Amino acid sequence: MQRLDSRMSTEELIALLTLSAAMSFSPGPNTALSTALAANFGLRRALRFIVAVPVGWTAIMLLSGAGLGALLMAWPALQWSVKAVGVAYLLWLAWKLAGTGTLNPAAAQRLQVSFWQGVGLQFVNIKAWMLALSLAAGWVASAAGAPSANPGERLLIVCAVMAVFALVSNLLYAWVGSVLRGWLAQRRRLYWFNRGMALVLVLTAAWMARS
Repeated sequence: MQRLDSRMSTEELIALLTLSAAMSFSPGPNTALSTALAANFGLRRALRFIVAVPVGWTAIMLLSGAGLGALLMAWPALQWSVKAVGVAYLLWLAWKLAGTGTLNPAAAQRLQVSFWQGVGLQFVNIKAWMLALSLAAGWVASAAGAPSANPGERLLIVCAVMAVFALVSNLLYAWVGSVLRGWLAQRRRLYWFNRGMALVLVLTAAWMARS
């Protein structure tokens, strides 16, 4: 069987790329925020959040590879704590976004999402932990159904692939938001656009709460 540097089979790599694309490009809290930030304040203003997403995800993946993800899933109380903080944070962001309806400095101050807040958002997403744990078990700890002889190298491959997809997907969503910026500035279009993005965040929070 063909190998990637004799460490990951072609079939495994294709499956990893497919999963990464599906998870990264499907709508969610990260893509919604990237779009909304760029639409409201421009692509440059959204870049720090766009970069924060793969940084936070990589940190989660590394911790899961080290065993912390399994520890999190083994403690129901800890799972609920992470979930509660994540739901509360998404609802807070939705409220801030829903109250932003104009392209001005005051609106920018209202919806401040720093780099570290973007990183932190990944840590309070229980779904991100579950995905990282699945990747750690299915791609890092095992190879073709057998224990991996080089989990560290496989972990780096998984981190690199997922980080690239996370960066590209959020950059693409933000670019779309920045293209729409001029059109949204007319009439009350931005008002309804922001409320639509806020609704995405609320629905995501509800989905996380039910899971």
